[in-house]
Amino acid sequence: MTTSQTTTDHDTIRQWAEARNGRPARVEGTGDAGGLLRIDFDEPEERLEEISWDEFFAIFEDNSLAFLYQETLEDGSTSRFNKLVDRTTA
Repeated sequence: MTTSQTTTDHDTIRQWAEARNGRPARVEGTGDAGGLLRIDFDEPEERLEEISWDEFFAIFEDNSLAFLYQETLEDGSTSRFNKLVDRTTA
């Protein structure tokens, strides 16, 4: 069984995402309070707008988020599982 990990380290998050062809993004139309953050993989999803890592991490910090992620799946293949969670409950 693989376990998930939680981090607030910007370098760890960026390296994890980029190793999986991930880019920082937010859900379109949610920019009023910074936006709902996502990691977008491979072909851009239609409902997501790509943002810079600087903007991603500014919103990440403003909202006191933590990054929940998994390195590998049970079969040993690379996992893309991730979730942005409230830092106080992580």
